[in-house]
Amino acid sequence: MFDGKFNKTPAYARLDPPRRVVKTSQHGTEIDLARCYPDQLTKPLVLNGAISDSANPNRSKQHGFHFNADNCIACHACESACSEKNNLPPHLAFRKVGYIEGGSYPDVRRLNVSMACNHCEDPVCLKACPTRAYTKYAEYGAVLQDPDICFGCGYCTWVCPYNAPQLDPVNGQVEKCNMCVDRLEQGLKPACVAACLGNALEFGVIEDLPGGREQAKLGIPGFPDPAISRPNIRFQQLRSLPPDLTRTDGVPVHYQRGDQGGDTYKVKAQNKTKEKRWGFDKLSSRENPLVAFTLLSQFVVGAFLLLFVSPRLPMAAGAALSATVHPVAHAAALFGLLGLLGLALFLSAVHLGKPMRFYRGFNNLRHSWLSREALALSGFLGLLFAYTLMKTLTPLADWIPGEPAASVVGALAALLGVAAMYCMTRIYRIRARPFWDHWHTGGAFFASVLILGSLGMGLAFGPAELSSGGPVADVLRWLALPLLAGLTLQGVSLLAHLRYMETRGAEAAVSKVQMLTTYGKTYMARWLSLGVLFVGAAAFALWTPEGIWGLIIWGALFVLAVVHEIVGRALFYVLVTPTTMPGAFFWNNRYFETHARKTGLANLPQVGVVPDCH
Repeated sequence: MFDGKFNKTPAYARLDPPRRVVKTSQHGTEIDLARCYPDQLTKPLVLNGAISDSANPNRSKQHGFHFNADNCIACHACESACSEKNNLPPHLAFRKVGYIEGGSYPDVRRLNVSMACNHCEDPVCLKACPTRAYTKYAEYGAVLQDPDICFGCGYCTWVCPYNAPQLDPVNGQVEKCNMCVDRLEQGLKPACVAACLGNALEFGVIEDLPGGREQAKLGIPGFPDPAISRPNIRFQQLRSLPPDLTRTDGVPVHYQRGDQGGDTYKVKAQNKTKEKRWGFDKLSSRENPLVAFTLLSQFVVGAFLLLFVSPRLPMAAGAALSATVHPVAHAAALFGLLGLLGLALFLSAVHLGKPMRFYRGFNNLRHSWLSREALALSGFLGLLFAYTLMKTLTPLADWIPGEPAASVVGALAALLGVAAMYCMTRIYRIRARPFWDHWHTGGAFFASVLILGSLGMGLAFGPAELSSGGPVADVLRWLALPLLAGLTLQGVSLLAHLRYMETRGAEAAVSKVQMLTTYGKTYMARWLSLGVLFVGAAAFALWTPEGIWGLIIWGALFVLAVVHEIVGRALFYVLVTPTTMPGAFFWNNRYFETHARKTGLANLPQVGVVPDCH
């Protein structure tokens, strides 16, 4: 104990001095944070509105939790102490106790796991957060999050491998474990550690082995890859376990011991049924606004690229998309794209827990791809608006610049639109979500740009050509080329993604099993629609129906493509299986949460499920 201020506090609740001197962690980094990050960790620790200070000589060293799985009895005292200390509502928990089990009667064994924020050395939540609500402090190495700064996008809950940040659907903000830094400053252990009945939880300078412990491992069965964020938690687990362990929280995952034996377990998909279903009742999710946002923004970018580039190419058919040939259709297309992009950005803001704080999304351009996407799309919107004014109001106002300036603005808008799509792709390349962490994500997004953009421009300028007596077939034949390119890109990326999920294994294999069973019929129907679209696009490229029939068939392809893309994007969100820690049968179980909302159990506060999620 570094001061005598709390001599009346029980010894088990007081911070212990380190038992040994360790300079580097198992991740190969220095434990002394003042030496390790002298430039990055300059923000002083503020508690209750004032800069905090303490006499603890180890204050600037990285601290962390030590969990002894052999001692945990799943009494949930740690959860209760944490909730009481932080005054949490029933539907939130910074520390959660889950379990996995295996074996067969009468030799059934269960492994309990108590988990909170691991205050990582490389906190992916800090880099991902667009509002800069996270800070990594030199004091204790704590990663703290300010709910008042957060605007509730929930992106940090995606990138965290351990499901530590908790999105509160009631207050529209994220909150998480704060390492009880106020208690640490007083020489006390975190509340969860002090309350642990089985002596399963300990806390101190990381790599300092607590008394009575023999191991300080980086992982146990059910714990995600520590290389993702270099977490500051260590484990002990000496009891023998069955070769197969299964989650009870509804996630179709089980953990299988490796061929070499020992304590290494691999994540495997648990295929409970091979029956193929449509799964339409499960396609809807909290991310529905993002389905619309991504598709609308990709449509606008694709359509504008064709609108801007086509008249500047040597092909005669491309000139039909120019303002010179069809000024009314061109102006209507530009204003329509402005409206659709505005709607897309509105939907992205509505998805936030605090929509009126959307402007905070630009705060972390240095690290967050979400901030970069927001800036790129906003800039694209502004340039698109300027380009629209230049192209449509020039005859009416002498102060609007002419064609050369419009070409420069249009070129900048096109480049910024492509950059926005690239940023959108990078947002979903998350190591904690293996289903997304593949180039298929970028392939799917840019394929949508080509597919929706070309079909949309055909519907905009085909009727204009027909009404003026122009060659409708030439325009549609020209637009069939980017359509074919988009469909080919999508098909290749889907095939590559299917193979990737098989070789990647783990949670990606779980997503594959669900894709081929729970949504098996929908997935096959999507391939069928892709084939129909490809045949239709190829027919237009080789032989285009003339007149009204060509437009009718093109319109049918557009409707099919929209349905195809909406279903595909919905699958993109519902199929992802994140690398989270195991939950319990009721608590921290999203399947039970769905059941509770359907049956009315969510109306009982003690169940810990809010009736409606934001």
